[in-house]
Amino acid sequence: MSESTLRTPYLLFLGDARDQLAAKTAAGVAYWRPSWCLGQIRLPNCNANLGLEDLSIEEATQRGAKTLVIGVANQGGFIPDNWVSTMVEALEKGLDIASGLHMRLSEIAQVSEVARLNDRQIVDVRHPNRSFGTGTGVKRQGKRLLTVGTDCSCGKMYTALAIEKELRARNVDATFRATGQTGIFIAGNGVSVDAVVADFISGATEWLSPSTDKNSWDLIEGQGSLFHPAYAGVSLGLLHGAQPDALVLCHEPTREHMRGLPNYPIPSIQECLQANLKSAHLTNSNARIVGISMNTSNLDSDASKQILERTSQAMEIPCVDPMIGGVGPIVDKLL
Repeated sequence: MSESTLRTPYLLFLGDARDQLAAKTAAGVAYWRPSWCLGQIRLPNCNANLGLEDLSIEEATQRGAKTLVIGVANQGGFIPDNWVSTMVEALEKGLDIASGLHMRLSEIAQVSEVARLNDRQIVDVRHPNRSFGTGTGVKRQGKRLLTVGTDCSCGKMYTALAIEKELRARNVDATFRATGQTGIFIAGNGVSVDAVVADFISGATEWLSPSTDKNSWDLIEGQGSLFHPAYAGVSLGLLHGAQPDALVLCHEPTREHMRGLPNYPIPSIQECLQANLKSAHLTNSNARIVGISMNTSNLDSDASKQILERTSQAMEIPCVDPMIGGVGPIVDKLL
């Protein structure tokens, strides 16, 4: 995605999601931007429920909905035939449609044609609709924080959003910069960097977080991990393009190996901190680590408290579980 901005409020489409996890995209939007979400629409046999009001397309448009957000993440990222009639009705009644699936809305002839006839926007947020230059490494005004990880899927988006919320609560100008499809729905715009050609990832990140007020913070959502053989490339491109002043390392302490790769163990926190800091120094020699964000949901309260305290003492930086105690100590260090 690029210049296109998603119109709010949203009607969240859960389709026929087989379980709650399959609707994780919609769940993330509802959690972080509840004021943008008018309700949900579900098909028969849907086993997910966000606790929002079930609305028809007609009811949602009468209440002012602007965009139908496809909030389901299925295997293969495809759009089933039985979803199409709901999407067509939404377009005909004046809604835009936004999807983060691999399959493009524009590839569905009926959806594309109805959108054209009704002058409606269909947005495939995973696929950028503009080109980017290569990275320049030129210093930009403003301050930037990037979340990085020991592995993928360990809390980088959640942590960046939690820091944005904490900074705003302290009256500090802060903006979440989305680099993945769920983050784009939450931010309303962004760039899904995993769909950007490798040579242009750093340039896309520079475009995403341009020069701004010198006291303003951009919280850039990290992706992947420098230690994951599949995703290290996008992680490195983000590090160079973000030119981060600050890094927060995200980690799940009970994970034994890289996601999907049982032969690759999780690196140590110390090793990961050093590798990310060294890479960040290429475009910002003053980059520093300001905290560690841990997902301790698989530990009991005592074990969680012990590992957070032990890690904080060993690394000499704040270590928190943002879902338990918030990110206040990290923001204290940041400021």
